[in-house]
Amino acid sequence: MDADLPTDVLFIGGRAGVGKSTVAAEVSHLLASNTVHHALIEGDNLDQAYPEPWREGVDLAEQNLAAMWKNYRNAGYRRLIYTNTVSVLQMRPLVAALGGKVRGVGVLLVASDETARSRLTRREIGSALDEHVQRSSAAARQLATEAGPAVHRVNTDSRTVNEIAHDLVSLTRWLDTQDRPD
Repeated sequence: MDADLPTDVLFIGGRAGVGKSTVAAEVSHLLASNTVHHALIEGDNLDQAYPEPWREGVDLAEQNLAAMWKNYRNAGYRRLIYTNTVSVLQMRPLVAALGGKVRGVGVLLVASDETARSRLTRREIGSALDEHVQRSSAAARQLATEAGPAVHRVNTDSRTVNEIAHDLVSLTRWLDTQDRPD
């Protein structure tokens, strides 16, 4: 793998319950089925601690991403699927953390309040369902107003995971033969 090749990143953001992790896993499956080398990093796990490092001004997610991506690049990877609720709002610092030349595609997955609540009800089995639903609604409002016009919006209501994943893969152009050096 040529170290001079840019890093290509698919940033997937969206409220809780929109399907970020599920869609990212399906995108990964589609790419693997077409022998496209890539990595998948769940950004929400890079700074999962209490108290939240970002509330304390510690950019732990970016630091951990930089360390992880260095290892992936050394292993020959140059494509990354990155999920995080607000990744599409933080593309600049995330790109900086990745280092080198980076080409990023930002995708904001969107869903109605009803869809997000239904999905969260199936997922959240503990005592924090109401808290997750409230935070999801607040995040949806923030993302709707703050995500720039360059960020692609993809609705997940009443659509299959496969349909959505195909849309995202199409946005990356990673299946185009002229852009597949590996």
